[in-house]
Order: sequence, then C-alpha cells, then structure tokens
Amino acid sequence: MQVTRPCVVSLRWRLEDAQGQLIDELAEPMEFLHGGEDLFAKVEAALEGQEVGFETDLALQPEEAFGDYDSNLVCFEARGLFPSDVEPGMQFEGLPEGAVTEGMPDAVYTVTEVYPEHVVLDGNHPLAGIGLRMHLTLLDVRPATEQEVQAGSVGEPIFMVQTGAPPDEPIH
Repeated sequence: MQVTRPCVVSLRWRLEDAQGQLIDELAEPMEFLHGGEDLFAKVEAALEGQEVGFETDLALQPEEAFGDYDSNLVCFEARGLFPSDVEPGMQFEGLPEGAVTEGMPDAVYTVTEVYPEHVVLDGNHPLAGIGLRMHLTLLDVRPATEQEVQAGSVGEPIFMVQTGAPPDEPIH
C-alpha cells in the first residue's frame, strides 16, 4: 500500500540537531496519522506516495519544525508561587495562580532558572529555534479508521508545529 491521505504510517526515526547531536531516537515503531495533525508538513510531503521500506534523510528548519524561538514567551514570576522543590527542567501547564505577567498564552512552561526571589519560565517548545535532521524509515502503512480521521490523530501527537502558542505536550 502506498502512503496516501488519510492513512496510518508506522515509523522509526533518529532525530538530531543541525550539528549531529542526538535529540531523540524512536527505536520501536510508532504509528502516526498521515493527513492529520501527527506529523510535520515536510515529513508528510516526503512520505506521500511512498511504500514500506522507504528511508529518507530530512533537514528541517525551525519554522518547519517547532517554530522560531520567541523571547516574548519568557517571563519571571515570584518564587513563592511555586512548590518548594521547584528546579530547572520542571514543566507547568500554564502560569501559576497569582502570576503577574500579562498577555502570556496558555501553554506548557519550562522552568529555566530558579532564584531566591523569582523563577524564570519559558513558554517556547524546548526545540524551538533549532534546525533538525531526521532519518526516517517507513515500516508499515494501513488505512486509517474513521475515528482516527475524525480525531486528526492516531493518539497523542508527539510533534506539533508551534504557531503562536507552544504545544500542550512536550515531545516524546
């Protein structure tokens, strides 16, 4: 079966930054809805019309992946609004109750720094602003179910392009 929209593709990949440093490796096959919200447009274009066994290497610019880094999505909030064990790398859905920064989107915020008086939060996707290289292998293709087509996804999307607000979930 050829990859045509909508269908479900089973993929394995290796994801690196532009300097070749490993970011993620999907060793076990994972299913994605081709023609839905699961994959980057450039990945879908590369897969279109292909068959099982297809392999390719793709270079993704930030705007083709997780978007450009937006310094307006970084803010400072009072240390007292966070749990006592807050540390860099922790993620919070939305700003904490009592936050004073205005105009911030409802997003997942990553703690980047913790100071005695404040915490630095970053609403950018962790891979925003980074060019990516992806080695992709197509392992299986099957028709999509009506439920998958209506949902626009096989399950929880791993990759989501940032368009103004970061994704609800960090990447896998």
